[in-house]
Amino acid sequence: MGMWQQSVGGRFLGVRSHCGKWWYGAGPYRDSVLLPRTEFPMKLTGQNLIDREVQIQQECGFAELYSWQRERKAKKEYCLHDGPPYANGDPHVGHALNKILKDIQNRFEMLRGKQVHYVPGWDCHGLPIELKALGELGTSGLSPLQIRQKAREFAEGAIARQRAAFQRWGVMADWDKCYYTFDGTYEAAQLKVFQDMHSKGLIYQDYKPVFWSPSSRTALAEAELEYNPQHVSKAIYATFALATLPPKMAEAVGELGSISVLVWTTQPWTIPANQAVCFMPNAQYSVVKRRDSSQLLLVATERVSSLATLLSTELETVGTFTGTELEGGVCQHPTIPRKEVPLLPANFVTMGKGTGLVHTAPAHGMEDYSVASHFKLSVECIVDEEGRFTELAGPELQSLSVMGEGNDAVISMLKAVGSLVKEEECVHSYPYDWRSKEPVVIRPSKQWFIDIASLKDKAKEVLAKVRVIPESARGSLLAHLDRRPYWCISRQRSWGVPIPVFYHKETGEPLINKHTVSHVTQLFSEKGSDCWWELPLESLLPPEVLKKSKAGEVTDYERGDDVLDIWFDSGTSWAAVLEDSRADVYVEGKDQIGGWFQSSLLTSVAVQKRAPYKALMIHDFVISEKGEKMSKSLGNVVDPDTVIHGGEDPSVSPAYGVDVLRWWVAESNVFSEVQIGPNVLNSARDSINKLRNTLKFLLGNLQGFDPRTQAVDPKEMHYIDQYLLHLLRNYSMKMTDAYNDFGAGRAIRLLQAFITRDLSKFYFSIIKDRLYCDPEDSLGRRSCQTVLEEILDGVTRSIAPILPHLAEEVYLHAPGHNEGETMFRSGWIKSSPVWRRPGLEEAVEGACAIRDSFLSSIPGRNAAEYELTIEIEPGLLFELIESLQDEPTSSYSQLTELMMSSQTTLTSALPRDLPADALISNGSFLINLEGGVIREDSAYQVAAVPTSMARCPRCRRYTSSSPDCPCPRCQTILTRAQ
Repeated sequence: MGMWQQSVGGRFLGVRSHCGKWWYGAGPYRDSVLLPRTEFPMKLTGQNLIDREVQIQQECGFAELYSWQRERKAKKEYCLHDGPPYANGDPHVGHALNKILKDIQNRFEMLRGKQVHYVPGWDCHGLPIELKALGELGTSGLSPLQIRQKAREFAEGAIARQRAAFQRWGVMADWDKCYYTFDGTYEAAQLKVFQDMHSKGLIYQDYKPVFWSPSSRTALAEAELEYNPQHVSKAIYATFALATLPPKMAEAVGELGSISVLVWTTQPWTIPANQAVCFMPNAQYSVVKRRDSSQLLLVATERVSSLATLLSTELETVGTFTGTELEGGVCQHPTIPRKEVPLLPANFVTMGKGTGLVHTAPAHGMEDYSVASHFKLSVECIVDEEGRFTELAGPELQSLSVMGEGNDAVISMLKAVGSLVKEEECVHSYPYDWRSKEPVVIRPSKQWFIDIASLKDKAKEVLAKVRVIPESARGSLLAHLDRRPYWCISRQRSWGVPIPVFYHKETGEPLINKHTVSHVTQLFSEKGSDCWWELPLESLLPPEVLKKSKAGEVTDYERGDDVLDIWFDSGTSWAAVLEDSRADVYVEGKDQIGGWFQSSLLTSVAVQKRAPYKALMIHDFVISEKGEKMSKSLGNVVDPDTVIHGGEDPSVSPAYGVDVLRWWVAESNVFSEVQIGPNVLNSARDSINKLRNTLKFLLGNLQGFDPRTQAVDPKEMHYIDQYLLHLLRNYSMKMTDAYNDFGAGRAIRLLQAFITRDLSKFYFSIIKDRLYCDPEDSLGRRSCQTVLEEILDGVTRSIAPILPHLAEEVYLHAPGHNEGETMFRSGWIKSSPVWRRPGLEEAVEGACAIRDSFLSSIPGRNAAEYELTIEIEPGLLFELIESLQDEPTSSYSQLTELMMSSQTTLTSALPRDLPADALISNGSFLINLEGGVIREDSAYQVAAVPTSMARCPRCRRYTSSSPDCPCPRCQTILTRAQ
């Protein structure tokens, strides 16, 4: 319960508590009362707050802290590897959530004595940066080097803005030694990983279907996709006439007439590329007759009922077959005359939607391609890089956009030949380019791939040894691995790390081996990857390399144009940045489950057969206070700079300062969507101000106290003070456990509970009299101050990872250390096992149980106005309580202090002549000592009688013989002072 002084016009009025009560008012004794005094402000607002935070960062060496702790001796290292944010925009609250979460953990580990390894980095390559850098100019007329120069300049500007923000947020790092994926040394480390994987056969070139972005004109990896759950497709049901019936079907229903296979697809534009119709081998299929047209259709048996409803007609079953009995069937392609396609078995066929028969276009589907590979079907691409039909699609479709008019044209062609059964709109999840926000297509092209299938089992094995926080995210990690058969790592752009491959001009055969890659790696390390375009081919492919490669003349070759996927860039950061190539933890958002977490895992498993991290901490995204995704169009974007420094109108957007932003991060449940807005920020500010109030109370009562010379040995302390040290020790251990588990939110809850329950409502309410009214150098007061200093130190250190500015500000005002010392260079909470004494806990908690019984008998009244008689039957509880009061009756014993009464009498039997107005309460207290070896349940009674004593004009306790005369204790103090 913090307190502060109040004066008007220089006239002291008194000390006010949190609950609004006034203590020690004006009077002749005011100068003899030891009131709390401190220059520590209870709150800081506006420009004063901003200036103070910046001043603390400078005075307390925030910028030098990381280097200092790297140079000190430490037994253990803690490595948190920074996932590189993308260098294409201004800092946002997502950055704040991520960077502050990491910094809280790093500061905790550093305070605990570990040497923290944390190197901030940036992901600097890629299409999004290229597009933003070039703007409306596009790439037209620009050379790769010109494009790269503009992209580099754009990335450097974004990095500078983000870095300044991260520093302002108090993130501990050496900001002059960050890593950037466009640095030559980083690129060289990346190519070493590439070479290792290529030499093991894990990187290869192939012609396969890939996700292709017509809007960006490049291949994309799974991690570069966003799925739009509201995408609308024109879905169709279409027929493929059976030109050759499967043998079993011919025997059973062959005489009934022409039978057609019914298929369903949400991508009609792929019909011209059809090479087969697939069925599920272990399912049942039926030939059904439409009642409204007598048309015979082949569909999955379990889909008959749904299809009858969809087609608004009855479907009569005329024959049923197993999936395997469909083998040998051949269909007529509906739009390409004389083209026939087989019925083939495939395990990917499902029965949830459609007809149970799947139109298969190997060039435009990953699963379709697997069928083509198995049955040696054609994989002919009919779509160009712009997403338009090529001449292979035929003159009716050539140059039409497959996602627009081309799709409509195919539907019209099906309708014209009588194959269109039904058309409908279908709302479903569909992949979009993560940056252009436009739909992608699947099309085959010659690309470079990583063979994930060969790595998958080992990746799962090592992932099982990784700690995942929260554990519930492990399933998603495994699911993302499972659904990725290969990883396309080549991109048809300029801003990236060139794939170090040369192609034979005549044959197109790639030249790539350890000799060529090692040479290019050395060049990149010295000159950066721009040299791929700057240097003549003879420098990239010198005679000695050609000779070792057993290749022809340099004039026979040309350099490749593709660059590496940026997920390969960032996914090899463990090799470029980490000293041991392995971190204690990676901390990123859940979008990295299929991104950086996975790319890092795969490359590390490929090269060093282990995960690059021992643990993963996965947080969720930031949303608005209303639960909406942040969007400029909705006007709900929260700018962290505005949070810290305030907006144009302080009444709407006040300056909260950095620590409020950090408290918001720490207090949030980061494993679900994290809300931010005025209400959340105001709550964080109020919580910090309440904390400041408590810290101010502690500092105020430590004025003039030096723990180095005036501290009291715990064995000589009052029991209540020893008990608080015991509680402080428990608190410190729980706080340590919380931080160890990335539980900053739990740490805040422990802090608030400790302050509210153990300090404000308990200890602070008891010790006021001793602090203000006992002699300054008395054992009781010094005992109390010793504990207050330990509490101040413990609380300050426990909040330091979350609120470093406040912690250092408190440390500047706190006693017991030399000028120039900083809190972060002095370690974690210091608690001692000596603070736990046998019987101490039971004595104090037994007395508290008695006090609770007493207080419940006088609801709403002042305990100080009562004299107590406590009866305890002879036994262990009596002996423990007796240790709090030497004489039978006392107004100044530790027991009376705990009871907060006027006077307390301890006896084994209540007197028979109790006044009629005595209030009797009773209860029992179970003593449990030495792990349950000693157990005793003791009964007690409390008799409370209104005191006959007067209120002392100095200490305000009912311990005086008359209202105008100080009590004996105060009289003695006043006499000594004269």
